Amino acid sequence: MKSLELLIERIILSSRWLLVAFYLGLVAALAVYALSFGLKFLKIAENVFVYTDAEMILAMLALIDAALVASLIVMVMISGYENFVSRFDEGEDSVSFLGKLDAGSLKIKVASSIVAISSIHLLQIFLNANQYSDSKLMWFTIIHLAFVVSAVMLGFLEKLMAKPKAPQDSSDI
Repeated sequence: MKSLELLIERIILSSRWLLVAFYLGLVAALAVYALSFGLKFLKIAENVFVYTDAEMILAMLALIDAALVASLIVMVMISGYENFVSRFDEGEDSVSFLGKLDAGSLKIKVASSIVAISSIHLLQIFLNANQYSDSKLMWFTIIHLAFVVSAVMLGFLEKLMAKPKAPQDSSDI
């Protein structure tokens, strides 16, 4: 019976390597997104003397938004791989946050990135407010606020979970 238990444990522990397919998929998605970013940049460069100030600001916000999304993908790939699959070998390519992002802090960073991306998207919408009804503007704002509240709550819960427990008094036992 013990050998069956060991076999099951080995299979379960080895299954973490299936996550590599997801991380490699994210690498491919990042490459495709980089091509998309390049095309957006070329379009902006072609129209640099044609765009109005407002159009240029919107174009720059779109590039910033893309950079934040790409950074989010990299953060999830690296920290997810290190937390759930295998540790990276420390070398000269080592990233400063390796080994420092646990699942809780990763969730907070992801939530913060989503709030930043949502903020940029909302700013883009507000710069084109005349194209949206008041009702849509209200809903975009409510959705953004939901992201903000979620990120704050995740941070609060993480801080609450990280508090050291007080030592128990021996008389309580």
